[in-house]
Amino acid sequence: MNQKLLFILGPTASGKTACAIEQANLFHTEIVSCDSRQFYHELNIGVARPSLEELAAAPHHFIANRSVENPYNVFTYEQEALAKINELFQHHEVVIATGGSGLYINALRQGISILPDPAPELRERLKKQWAEEGLESLRQMLKMLDPDYYNQVDLANGIRIQRALEVCLTTGRPYRQVVSQPTKPRPFDIEVIVIDRSRDELRQRIDHRVDIMIHDGLEDEARKVFPLRHLNTLNTVGYKEFFQLWDISGEAFPLTSAQLTDVAVAIKLNTWHYAKKQLTWLKKYAIINP
Repeated sequence: MNQKLLFILGPTASGKTACAIEQANLFHTEIVSCDSRQFYHELNIGVARPSLEELAAAPHHFIANRSVENPYNVFTYEQEALAKINELFQHHEVVIATGGSGLYINALRQGISILPDPAPELRERLKKQWAEEGLESLRQMLKMLDPDYYNQVDLANGIRIQRALEVCLTTGRPYRQVVSQPTKPRPFDIEVIVIDRSRDELRQRIDHRVDIMIHDGLEDEARKVFPLRHLNTLNTVGYKEFFQLWDISGEAFPLTSAQLTDVAVAIKLNTWHYAKKQLTWLKKYAIINP
């Protein structure tokens, strides 16, 4: 049997962790995470990090292994994750990879192209446009230059939008096309399983998971990282909704029951919007039912 990297993919709240553990136990192997927010030990409840019981059920790698103050870039992740996978292949014929972050999944599956640096004047022009005309002007430019990536990216993440525009305008090609161009053949087989759920069921699962997060203390977790909210890593659904409320006063004050309910509603809605972007990206893969 050839060595195989088995991807367990799906939108947020679809049940990837449970499925990955089931497959890891079936093949007596280990799991490599490609979730861009579960890398960070400060983030737990809000990123649905596997529980201690789940981590004990199958060995996991790249879970809570860094600080938000020392974030991964995708190139470093690719190198470290491939080194770990090759190490695991010394003892296992199959290794499981799971997560919902398309860029990090692509890093393992096919490699990431080295993105060109823009001319300094281009970067300054985009920064000025953002400052003077607002982020929406950059969004609309991206929508015109790369509608596929526009439908995938977090539209609140201005840094990521600006970087995509820099690549589009520097190369004359859509950003998504540049970053998805295969760069390195993999010396192992790749299989992809995508968990499929109806939109109604997925929406219900998202809402239920957010309710559990709120019950388990997401407000306290968000309060602890509030002083670090300037970091791009924390521009994340589940945290930014708290930050937006607290930024009004600059203080992470205790929320009233009504305020907490409003935050929960916002997290549910933003998570659903993110899930729909993931569903669009996942259409290229074959679908199975869990």
